[in-house]
Amino acid sequence: MNNAQIEIQLIASLVAIACAIPGTFLVLRKMAMISDAISHSILPGIVIGFFITHDLNSPILILLAALTGIITVVLVEYIQKTGLVKEDTAIGLVFPALFSIGVILIAKNANDIHLDVDAVLLGELAFTPFDRLIIGGIDVGPKALWLIGSILMITIGLLFAFFKELKVSTFDAGLAASLGFSPAVIHYGLMTVSSITTVGAFDAVGAILVVALMIAPAATAYLLTNNLKRMLAYAICFGVFSAIAGYWLAHILDASISGSITTVLGVLFLVVYLFAPSKGIIAVLHRERQQRTEVSLLTFLLHLKNHKEKSERHVNHLNEHINWHKVRSKSVLELALKNNMISIEKNIVSLTKKGDDFTSQAINYIITNEDAQIEHMKDDFFLFRG
Repeated sequence: MNNAQIEIQLIASLVAIACAIPGTFLVLRKMAMISDAISHSILPGIVIGFFITHDLNSPILILLAALTGIITVVLVEYIQKTGLVKEDTAIGLVFPALFSIGVILIAKNANDIHLDVDAVLLGELAFTPFDRLIIGGIDVGPKALWLIGSILMITIGLLFAFFKELKVSTFDAGLAASLGFSPAVIHYGLMTVSSITTVGAFDAVGAILVVALMIAPAATAYLLTNNLKRMLAYAICFGVFSAIAGYWLAHILDASISGSITTVLGVLFLVVYLFAPSKGIIAVLHRERQQRTEVSLLTFLLHLKNHKEKSERHVNHLNEHINWHKVRSKSVLELALKNNMISIEKNIVSLTKKGDDFTSQAINYIITNEDAQIEHMKDDFFLFRG
């Protein structure tokens, strides 16, 4: 592995970390699509900054692009607050307009420089090692590495300094205001950091990968934990893993690095979406199936408690009178037997003391409408779940 390969992976990893931090809060605030709006609408700010300075490396470009990102958020919120359209519609109105202005400015006035639409959208990490930072005649590394590294250090510093305020305002803006925090200041501060991060990563990775790195790792982490600190850690790990794995996938396939990283992010999210322990599709389907079996069990136990005649307690009654299929009947009987809720003698089903106690408590909870208590009661009585 040569130096260029190491630098590309390091830049991609730093971009992933820098994007994952604000991205986590955007996902929690249900503002994921605002990152897409910012990543596109900052284009006119970059172009205008270039027209003023005639230098693509000027910090003025970052400032103007960040300002354009803030303007985007303000416009979206202003349109949304009119009540005439929802947030997603407002985003769809604002960012295409601003992005189009940037595209027109590039097409008409910047044909002789490398600030083209393809580079803006896709970026190219493979070229970042060629744009070096020279200080005093000494090559200190790629410019993108220093730029993203500086932005990341600032982001981490702000995160540690304002973590409590971010956490409170994200989950309860009213409580934040009552504690003396200004939710609006925190909100626009987060938008500013998101804008600056987007600008810093813009030339290296392009708008599409910036959006992917901001949202996909955070969304994946959200499926695994409800703890904010863990979610941040998971999002960072997923982002770095995708950056490195995506690079090597691109190397093997001789394909776009940005496209490969985005693909890995998508596959990683899909795997977690399917197999996450509590929120994954498979876990949810299993839990729903379990709940249906438990409801059927409760129905059966209530039936046994209310009928003393043997004909009503015969095992065939499940099929003949309650109209359950044989598979369902078998699963309900097995669950009841495993949990010692019933006993069967000569095909006649009877409640055990444990089953009678469980059914009596269930009736009481149903009458009082304390549904949450039923779940706690199941945890107390069930050693084996359906």
